[in-house]
Amino acid sequence: MTGALLTGHGGFEKLEIRDDLPVPEPGPGEVLIKVAAAGINNTDINTRIGWYSKGVTSATSAGGAEGYETTNDDDASWSGTALTFPRIQGADCCGRIVAVGEGVSPDRIGERVLVRNMLRSYVGYRPCECWTFGSECDGAFAQYAKAPARETYKVDCDWSDVELASVPCAYSTAEGMVHRARVGEGEHVLITGASGGVGSAAIQLARRRGARVSAIAGQNKAEQLKALGADHVIPRGDRLADHIEPQSVDVVLDVVAGPAFPELLQVLKRGGRYAVAGAIAGPIVELDVRTLYLKDLTFFGCTFQEDEVFENLISYIERGEIRPNVAGTWPLEQIVDAQKEFLSKSTGGKLVLTIPQ
Repeated sequence: MTGALLTGHGGFEKLEIRDDLPVPEPGPGEVLIKVAAAGINNTDINTRIGWYSKGVTSATSAGGAEGYETTNDDDASWSGTALTFPRIQGADCCGRIVAVGEGVSPDRIGERVLVRNMLRSYVGYRPCECWTFGSECDGAFAQYAKAPARETYKVDCDWSDVELASVPCAYSTAEGMVHRARVGEGEHVLITGASGGVGSAAIQLARRRGARVSAIAGQNKAEQLKALGADHVIPRGDRLADHIEPQSVDVVLDVVAGPAFPELLQVLKRGGRYAVAGAIAGPIVELDVRTLYLKDLTFFGCTFQEDEVFENLISYIERGEIRPNVAGTWPLEQIVDAQKEFLSKSTGGKLVLTIPQ
């Protein structure tokens, strides 16, 4: 089969398009999926460049093209343990089941499905542990992929394959943050990185729960974000104090971190909640611990997702409560060009790869 193979941590040269890869065989409890489309996410790039290593302290964009000299291969993964190469990446998988392993009903063959990107089957459903599809196991950047049957969800909707492929990683990350922070009706939610996949999903998901949304993004994307449901768009780089009253925000949903981190805590109300699932502007931040405890703030680090998070997403799609936000598509063989476009941050929404059939 054809696929994009990651041969190690580093720059774009670590991605190889191959047409001689073996088709995976589904084991007990697994299904084989013919992949139709696969979204691009920050985690694909972060994994390639080794950004998760504690040896890296800069923004993701600094090494997006060439990687980092300070990456330590031993801890450059979601789980903090060394990855096995070569690896087929791709956390977002939309396709159709074409074969099943032992213990899986053959009636599932033909289903159009999405794979939960944070897999619990392979770690025995232990709390706060998971494998990332396309990281600790092979993912969707190939014509075929295998996945646990119980974490492969049939979807009945009129969305295209490309639209469905924009959902798993970005929307589950956003829903995980909204779920953990218990966003409620009438609350004021501030979202950073709002024009990206996770941020734009978070706008919809917070609004779905009845929240009022302030979004931080490039000024040229304001109208697009308002169309998704943002009530107020704050130009990226502006001082938050010029746009938001101190202690007026109930919940911050952050995927950016970096130098602006202290401002986020200043606008939170007493008893406010801060949820984080990324640090694209840099993982090392300045924290005045007095702000944390004197304002009785609650911090949520959001990677692991309860089962209901992905199950909820499927129901939102099928009931028409959310909609896709696809910025563009690229054929799989142009994955490097697609990642360059992603790193440019010039477009809002998700970029999706179409897989040769």
